[in-house]
Amino acid sequence: MKSAHVRWLALIAATGLSLAACASGTADDDTADSGNSGDESEDAGSAFAADAELSGDLSIMGFSLGDEIAEVRYDEAVAALGEVDVSLAEGELDIQQFLSSAATGQPPDIIYANRDQIGTFASRGALLPLNECIAGEEIDMSMYREPAVEQVTFEDSVYGIPEFNQVQITMANAGLLDDAGLAIEDVNGSDWDAMEAATEAMMEKDGGKLSVIGFDSKMPEFLPLWAKANGADLLSEDGRTAQLDDPKVLEALEWAVGIYDLQGGFGDVKAYRDSADFFGEGNQFATDVLGAMPMEQWYVNVLNDVSPDVDMAFDTVHGLDGATLAFASGSAWAIPAGSSNPEAACRFAKTMTTVDTWMAAAQTRADARAESDKPFTGLLTGNAVADEEIYNAFVEPSGSEVWDAAIEATYEANDHTFSLPANPADAQFKTAWQDAVNRVLNGQQEPQAALEQAQQEAQSALDDAWATWDEE
Repeated sequence: MKSAHVRWLALIAATGLSLAACASGTADDDTADSGNSGDESEDAGSAFAADAELSGDLSIMGFSLGDEIAEVRYDEAVAALGEVDVSLAEGELDIQQFLSSAATGQPPDIIYANRDQIGTFASRGALLPLNECIAGEEIDMSMYREPAVEQVTFEDSVYGIPEFNQVQITMANAGLLDDAGLAIEDVNGSDWDAMEAATEAMMEKDGGKLSVIGFDSKMPEFLPLWAKANGADLLSEDGRTAQLDDPKVLEALEWAVGIYDLQGGFGDVKAYRDSADFFGEGNQFATDVLGAMPMEQWYVNVLNDVSPDVDMAFDTVHGLDGATLAFASGSAWAIPAGSSNPEAACRFAKTMTTVDTWMAAAQTRADARAESDKPFTGLLTGNAVADEEIYNAFVEPSGSEVWDAAIEATYEANDHTFSLPANPADAQFKTAWQDAVNRVLNGQQEPQAALEQAQQEAQSALDDAWATWDEE
């Protein structure tokens, strides 16, 4: 097995970070090697038990108490730890700070990370496998959304407890659709020719400048969505083979970029899009300057809060086969190798994501929405059982067909998600395909050439990262 020093440098390089932050030292083999495999975690895991009394300290990195959903669950989780002294460094996970602290043998006890970061962290020994934690604390992993669990499962070991799901639904200005003689089905993804026609029908220019965006395909970030709609995955199921040069991926890219070309090019659309008051009363739908787009479900709440009377239409995103689909993302709780209190970390992660905890948080939000005379639009937790119970308990007809349709589309999308599999080159793989899309959007490369370059870059990164794992 490689020395801990070499493995930590490999991890830092894999995530594209500066070595300067880690120059103060690297952990010795005993601290850094913990957590590289399930066998190595047995000593730490032997103390995991649902009825164990906990003590000591617990440091948390990457989580914020930004709303009632976070605050209620955090209070529940802290209470479940008994005498443990909990400290929280609020804010998004600072990857460089995390890796630096881990390399010096002083990592936080638990981190809150994006699920697409887990594969890289796990492959380089930065995280403990949670098999013993799950067994000891009796965590029922069948409760969680399968694509979410797959995203935190690396080489048959679970390295994260998932929470939240972000999914896309189709959002459209019903007035602009009506004026163009269109319906929501014309922009929901099921017919790309119809979407091109709808884009041209709703688009407007004033003095040669774009004044209404017909359709926004939301590139570069939604390439996986459009590729899947066309029957293609960017990455093989085992996470080892890039598939960016698949002809169906090329078709998806050409079509999604072509939507912008119909409206004067990506630069014109982006400049006009960025000028909108996205989170305020002057948003693109309220001001009738956007026909339709796919967007994450949380934007429904924004629109309902700031422009509740806007004439909207909602649907799921559909593939060309007519089936609903959504590219899911979310977060996960993970325990760093070298955590000084993995038992408390495991109990914390469990409590943050149990059905009872989610229900308590949802009750608080539903009460707050009711007091403001606003509908409760649901909560996608990453826990399928909690999702169903929250829906049954708190989602009620709002009196508006528009907003009820948004809620129904959200929950339907949540039942038809996909994600990219965990792999040891998560960051580099994502950079490869996003850079390719950006080169096309900026006119630097044609789609085929951009994807061929991205394929080489992504596969090289995957090969190197997997080789490092396989050697260990």
